[in-house]
Amino acid sequence: MTADTAVVIPARNEAERIAATVTAALELPGVDLVVVVDDGSTDQTGRVARAAGARVVRHSRNRGKAAAMESGAEAVRLLDGDVPRHLLFLDADLGATASAAAPLIEPVREGAADMTIAVFANRVKLGGHGFVVRLSREGIRRLTGFEAAQPLNGQRCITRAAFEAARPLAHGFGVETGLTVDLLRKGYRVVEVEVDMAHRATGTDWRAQVHRARQFRDVALALAAREPALRDLRRLRH
Repeated sequence: MTADTAVVIPARNEAERIAATVTAALELPGVDLVVVVDDGSTDQTGRVARAAGARVVRHSRNRGKAAAMESGAEAVRLLDGDVPRHLLFLDADLGATASAAAPLIEPVREGAADMTIAVFANRVKLGGHGFVVRLSREGIRRLTGFEAAQPLNGQRCITRAAFEAARPLAHGFGVETGLTVDLLRKGYRVVEVEVDMAHRATGTDWRAQVHRARQFRDVALALAAREPALRDLRRLRH
């Protein structure tokens, strides 16, 4: 198969899992490049990823998921030939289950979708972050009419053209919600695809609660930033 897809993996302090994720991603059909963005890790994430076969971009400080995605996409652009690669974004903690990402690439490769979003067939209990999912899902539905099963899923394949159309990305953990809203509003085709992948389970300790609070804040900000456009559209229609 002609190589046409690059994998971008934002990662922070994932030294224990990143090697397995990179190894699995490199085995995906049509993937010839894996870029890991070490987003200010304090462990050996970057070194382990490089040893596993990834190109590594490092942020000297933690800049957040959206910034890591943009850095990874820019690194791919610099390595692209005449035809830009599709971008497959994967989370660093997928481990060996990243090998199940091929169905995300196929609709984009075939021209049937501009962006695919993973729906995990086997869901891991996420320690109570359902309220963030509901916020994102309801916001996307309100702004676009699209019913997203797993709106916060970071496993996505996207064409270079669609990615550029969505820039600048929403900040931090609001990036998935913003991507979905912005592309749908601009007429791009977004398709959900069921895959047999899984994250590690999310805890319920104070660190996990702080993480979910940050998610909620970023998703809320991403939606709020897009509400004025909806009001302007309604005024034009009336």
